[in-house]
Amino acid sequence: MRWIYLALAIWGAIHPMYYFVSWFQENGWNLGAMIDAWYVNDATTGLTWDLTIAAVSLTIWIIAEVAVRRNWSALIAIPATYCIGVSCGLPLYLFLRSRPVG
Repeated sequence: MRWIYLALAIWGAIHPMYYFVSWFQENGWNLGAMIDAWYVNDATTGLTWDLTIAAVSLTIWIIAEVAVRRNWSALIAIPATYCIGVSCGLPLYLFLRSRPVG
């Protein structure tokens, strides 16, 4: 399972990033414009909130488990979640969480 999580983290980094880079190339490298696009209609607004709530929940879970397990390297999943996306951060955390902590 561990390597499946890693494969999903890599896929979750590359696949969405393709669309983000394509959007930036077409619309200019303006993060504010991209954020505006996330709220263009109710469907995208709902999806944006869905992913935001998932990201916050994942962050709380990571922090709570790191505090108990002392698996400090797993904290890297938090910036991965917010800089890349939940599609990378969650499987990356599961990959890091599934290794023996020593």
